[in-house]
Amino acid sequence: MALILSIETSTTVCSVALTESESVLAKEIRYTEQSHSTHLTLLIEAVIKKAGVKMSDLAAVAVAEGPGSYTGLRIGLSTAKGLCYALGIPLIAVSTLHAMAFQVAKVDDSGALLVPMLDARRMEVYTATYNRELTIIDEVRPLVLDENSFAETLTSDLLLFFGNGAGKFQEIMQHDHASFREDVVPEAWAIGLIAQQKYEQSAFEDVAYFEPNYLKAYQATKPKKLL
Repeated sequence: MALILSIETSTTVCSVALTESESVLAKEIRYTEQSHSTHLTLLIEAVIKKAGVKMSDLAAVAVAEGPGSYTGLRIGLSTAKGLCYALGIPLIAVSTLHAMAFQVAKVDDSGALLVPMLDARRMEVYTATYNRELTIIDEVRPLVLDENSFAETLTSDLLLFFGNGAGKFQEIMQHDHASFREDVVPEAWAIGLIAQQKYEQSAFEDVAYFEPNYLKAYQATKPKKLL
C-alpha cells in the first residue's frame, strides 16, 4: 500500500487529499478564486495533520496534469515537484478530465457516456469522452461548442456532460439523449485513487522535465490603461 499526497489546482478550486490503497484518509478543499498560492501549502499541512502521518511517510505525490488554468496548473505542479525533490519520492500525473469522469462514475448509474467539460472561455471547452469503464473514446482536446457538437454521438448514445463548461453547452443543446451536471469540480481524492494504480505500475514522471498538459499556448493579456 502506498501513501500518496494528491494535489488538484486545475480550476479555481484548490484541493488536496491523502489516499492509501482504495481509501481516502483525509481531504481538504477551498473554493476561493485566485487563492492557490495562498492556500495550497496550508491544505497540505491540514491533511497531513488530519491523517496523523508525517511527510516522510509519503510514497509519492500525485498532481493533476490538466488541462485547465495555466496559473493553477503551474502552482500545483511546482509544489508537487518541490515535495518530490525534498522527499526523494516519485511524481505521478493524472489527467484532470479522467479524474472528473472517475468522480462521476462513482455516483452516477445512468449508463451514459461521460463527457467532462472545463471552461476555456467564450464558447470553448476542454473535453474528452469516456465510457463507463473510463476508457477514453474521444481524446482530450479543446473544442469550440455549437449546436452540432456531439450530434453524431447523441443519435445513438446517452451523454452526460458535466463540469464548469457544461452550462454553456446546455444553453445551446437540447436533446433527449443529453443530460447535464454543473456541480462537478475536479477534486484531489480522485487524483489520488487513480494514482494508486499508476504507483503499482511505476508510471512515474520525470520530476525535472514534466510539464502540464495545457492544450493551448498561454496568452498573456495587457491590463487596460487607466483613464
